[in-house]
Amino acid sequence: MIDLRLLREDPDRVRASQRARGEDVALVDALLSADERRRSSGVRFDELRAEQKQLGKLIPKATGDEKAELLKKAGQLAADVKAADAERDAADAETQELLLQLGNLVHPDVPVGGEEDFVTLETHGTIRDFGAEGFEPKDHLELGTLLGAIDVERGAKVSGSRFYFLTGVGALLELALVNAAIAQATAAGFTPMLTPALVRPQSMAGTGFLGQAAQDVYHLDNDDLYLVGTSEVPLAAYHMDEILDADRLPLRYAGFSPCFRREAGSHGKDTRGIFRVHQFDKVEMFSYVAPEDSEAEHRRLLEWEKQWLSSLELPFRVIDVASADLGASAARKFDCEAWIPTQGKYRELTSTSDCTEFQSRRLQIRVRDGKQVKPLATLNGTLCAVPRTIVAILENHQQADGSVYVPPVLRPYLGGREVLEPVAK
Repeated sequence: MIDLRLLREDPDRVRASQRARGEDVALVDALLSADERRRSSGVRFDELRAEQKQLGKLIPKATGDEKAELLKKAGQLAADVKAADAERDAADAETQELLLQLGNLVHPDVPVGGEEDFVTLETHGTIRDFGAEGFEPKDHLELGTLLGAIDVERGAKVSGSRFYFLTGVGALLELALVNAAIAQATAAGFTPMLTPALVRPQSMAGTGFLGQAAQDVYHLDNDDLYLVGTSEVPLAAYHMDEILDADRLPLRYAGFSPCFRREAGSHGKDTRGIFRVHQFDKVEMFSYVAPEDSEAEHRRLLEWEKQWLSSLELPFRVIDVASADLGASAARKFDCEAWIPTQGKYRELTSTSDCTEFQSRRLQIRVRDGKQVKPLATLNGTLCAVPRTIVAILENHQQADGSVYVPPVLRPYLGGREVLEPVAK
């Protein structure tokens, strides 16, 4: 959530942010009104309580009619205090409810607009000309079938649409990607983490995934637990309700977990293969830093993502995501999109978001710097979303005979294989 003091001091900035996100600007005024009622009712309660305490000191000293009058006044005052307390609690609850509906403040450099209004910042690598090489590229599902690596038919039989099995070299390729990604993250100073896949509501809400993203989340009603769509959630909640010493920052974690997404609203999109699925594994980077360091850390996370995709020898571009396409928690987001030959376009493989103090305020994570205690900044960055990375590797590194070139960074985790060969039928 944002700082209420900032809302009071610069409401136009918050309105502009809401407008850029394509969200309801009227929410800002409703929140300002609720906050004013919360503060005024709090003052009223404090005044009545002070009067009540003062009266309590006078009653024991009074006698006769005076005491009777004071007792009558005390009774009325008690009712007034109770009413003021209820009014304060109601105004506070309304303020908190409205505050949780408000997205993070959009960074001033973010391009304004919808999904297609991003700005391309960089391009890397060379897109192969398969025509010049003399063959038509196969898509990842056809290649995965030839390699004995992907089985979506049995995935659908067992679990339904958008589920799959990785088999043989497909399973080995996933393990190689995860090990190589964790090795890079560890070398960069991240602490490897295996995180829970089920979290409590306060963890999910605290990271901002029960607002606009709630329709994409799986909920276990009987247990009131949520399946995570990313290990960002447990990594963000890891230090929930804690005060961290400033000299411990930055804290960097690399979480590996299964991820579950309903893919609500994606009916008919990417139904072939394993690009858009309900369950997948992912390596996620997560940073806790001082607020003034968040922009620099955001660039660092992006550099680590670029390093990873470059090590896989994939052609990709970096985009500055437009304002209306940001998640509720992100002030700014960069995506790295790899070229997918059979689609003839770039598709998202990794992203990194600067969430500034938005999540830490919700999760009550603070930093102690000298005598000052204040919220810190959190950031996240996908290092390897496994299925999409497999899609990009198979399609970009395929050979005419259906085999697939293995980038050197993965070979130590694939028994030294330089090529993945089609299986005999």
